[in-house]
Amino acid sequence: MIALPESRRIKLPDITLSVHEAGSGTPVVMCHGFPELAFSWSRQIHDLAAAGFRAIAPDQRGYGESDAPPEVTDYDLAHLTDDMAHLLDALEIDRAVFVGHDWGGFVAWGMPVRHPDRCLGVIGVNTPNISFPTTAEVKAAFGQDSDHYMLWMQEPSVAEAALEVDLRRAFSNWMLPGVPLDPDTPPPPLTGASIAELAHTEPSETPLLGTEEVEFFVRAFERSGFRGPVNWYRNMDRNRELCPGFGTTKLDLPCLQVVAERDPWIPAAAAAATEMTCSDVEIHRIEDAGHWTLHEQPTALSRIMIDWLSRRFADGDAETQPPLQP
Repeated sequence: MIALPESRRIKLPDITLSVHEAGSGTPVVMCHGFPELAFSWSRQIHDLAAAGFRAIAPDQRGYGESDAPPEVTDYDLAHLTDDMAHLLDALEIDRAVFVGHDWGGFVAWGMPVRHPDRCLGVIGVNTPNISFPTTAEVKAAFGQDSDHYMLWMQEPSVAEAALEVDLRRAFSNWMLPGVPLDPDTPPPPLTGASIAELAHTEPSETPLLGTEEVEFFVRAFERSGFRGPVNWYRNMDRNRELCPGFGTTKLDLPCLQVVAERDPWIPAAAAAATEMTCSDVEIHRIEDAGHWTLHEQPTALSRIMIDWLSRRFADGDAETQPPLQP
C-alpha cells in the first residue's frame, strides 16, 4: 500500500475538506469518483510530485475526513465545482489542471464551464466530456421500472443501508479487474440489486485492493457512511437545471482523455464525445484496464498524465516534444 502525504483540513466558505498534497510546480488537482477517496490517487500523487508538479488530491465533500453536509442539495455540481475553485483560493493558486475519474470526471469537466478562469487544462480518466444523464433519460433507456443503479440510489436511505451492511465485503468485491468485452454484445446494465449483493458475497479472489487498502476504505466509510456519496446521484435532475452547459459547451483549452478498453460502464468509444466538444484534445487508451483504472493500471496512467502535462505545462521546450504513442 502506497502511503499518502499527511492530510490537512482546509476550510472553505461553507465546508472543510481533507486534502493531500505533494511537490511543487504546475498545480494538478485530482478529483476522485464513487465510491473512492483521495487515497485512490496515491500513485499519481507521488509520481506527479517526482516529475515536478504540485499534486493535490482532496477527499471530496461527503467522503473520508471531509465534511458531509446534511442536505441532498448540498451535493449538486455547482457545489462540487465551487469547492474546487474555493480550494484554489485557500491554497493561493490562480489556475490548475483538473483531473477526474468516474464522478470526479464530471467535476473536472465542469470546471472550465463554471470556472474557466481557474483552469489550465482538463484530464478525463475514463469519464468523457458528457452531460450526466437525468432520471428521465435513464428510464427512457432502461425502462420505467428499471432497477438501474442510478434510479435505485434515488430512494432515501436504501443504498446506504444496503452498502453499509458489511463494508469489508463490499470493498473486497467492488473494484475488480476489467475483462475483455464482446464488441457485439453490450454488457448488462449495473443494477441496484447487483450493488447491494456486494455486501453479501464472499470476498473476491481477484480484488484490485489489497488487504491494507480494503481496511483503509472500510475505516473511511465507517466514519463517513454512504449518505454523502450517494447524494451526488440524487442531484442528477438538479444538475441539468443548474448546469445546462455541462458536456455540451465547447472547450478551448488543453484536454487529455484517457480511456480504458475494458470499462463496461464507460465504453472507450465514448471518447468521441470529448473529441467533439474540445478543440485541443489528445486521446490515449489503456488496453488492460476496466473501470478502476487508478487501481488496475496506476503506472500506465501516471506515465500518460506526466507525458502530457510535461509537454503542455512544464518549463522549457516541453510544448515541442512529440506526443506519447498510445
